[in-house]
Amino acid sequence: MNWFKKIPQSHRSASGLEWRLWRKLPLIALVGTVLPLLCLGLLHLLADPQADAAQLRWLQMMGYVLGGVILFHWTMVFTVGIGCVIVIIMKGPGYVADGYRVSHSDQPRASMETAEEAIGHRLPENERGDNRPL
Repeated sequence: MNWFKKIPQSHRSASGLEWRLWRKLPLIALVGTVLPLLCLGLLHLLADPQADAAQLRWLQMMGYVLGGVILFHWTMVFTVGIGCVIVIIMKGPGYVADGYRVSHSDQPRASMETAEEAIGHRLPENERGDNRPL
């Protein structure tokens, strides 16, 4: 069984924003991770060494907030990456996805399809003995 049989007259669409964005995603992920970490490092450097409990609690809370910002950023980068992959695949050539005849149509059959007819539609051309396309 050939899973990747291309449709003969299909063509690739021109690439657009998805490839430019796909190539920039590692840089976007790196910058979006480093900036909050630099902010957290700066907060710790500027913090008073003899801080009281309230200031330490605030510093710890900022650590949690910036950790959440980083996690949110990674999630958004991953989501945009999935979107880029989907658009890249959709702009590629068309492939035959399913060789089965559609059971519903604009003109429904008057009677049910027999088992032999169903099997005949599902067999590849070389096993059917005729040259009808699937």
